[in-house]
Amino acid sequence: MGIQFLRGNPQAPRGHAIFIARSRSNSRIVYSTYCLVPPIPMSIAKYLPPLFAAQIPSEELQGAENIAGMPIPPMLEEGMSLEQLEELAERRSDDLCDIGSTSSEEVERMQMATMCSQEYAQLYANYISQAAQPTRKPAEAAIPEATPAGELDAEELLLQTLSERQKLAEVGKLVGMARYALEGQDKALLQDTQRRIERLARLLPDKYRGSEIVKAAISPTERGAKLAELYLSRAYKLLDEEYAEIPGIENAIRELKE
Repeated sequence: MGIQFLRGNPQAPRGHAIFIARSRSNSRIVYSTYCLVPPIPMSIAKYLPPLFAAQIPSEELQGAENIAGMPIPPMLEEGMSLEQLEELAERRSDDLCDIGSTSSEEVERMQMATMCSQEYAQLYANYISQAAQPTRKPAEAAIPEATPAGELDAEELLLQTLSERQKLAEVGKLVGMARYALEGQDKALLQDTQRRIERLARLLPDKYRGSEIVKAAISPTERGAKLAELYLSRAYKLLDEEYAEIPGIENAIRELKE
């Protein structure tokens, strides 16, 4: 759920992808790393000298048995523009994935790179597993069962299980996606992103002003980008109960609206 494919197919990931994430405080800053899923299973523990292996707790050694997605470098790094990364992905035939927004804190950027690499690796593993299954003849294909009319939407159920912080993080990712769609004049992507932000905004308490975030996110003006950034910053300050910093953000919002 945290990965949005800007290039490539989430149903058939290539096994190598460029991850991008925008700064939560400044949407113009782009962080990136490269995720690689080894085509051949490998274990780091196998290559550790016995002397070193004896000093590592068994729990950690067990975690190193099967390496899945590896972020290289292990932390999202600043240094390349979105245009450069798009061109690089095109030339190398890499997947290009937007993994949302993050802070400048190194720990958070490292954790985000690791978690999204694991998610990407799972998508790749699912694809490989399905591709390995024999294709059934049309005559033998099972007739799909009808979906009960009263069955709740799976995505809606998943969104409802998220915490407020997770919902805000998803909104931040979608705001970045909306700005990307506006810059590329991709109407289809913008419409789909707007629908998803509105869906999330309805699940947030009114104090976060979800509807205002949506309006700002899809506004084609530079002011809209700044407003979306301010509304998100205000939402996180409310969530973290940093109330002393909210008046300054409110003043900045009013000045932009005037």
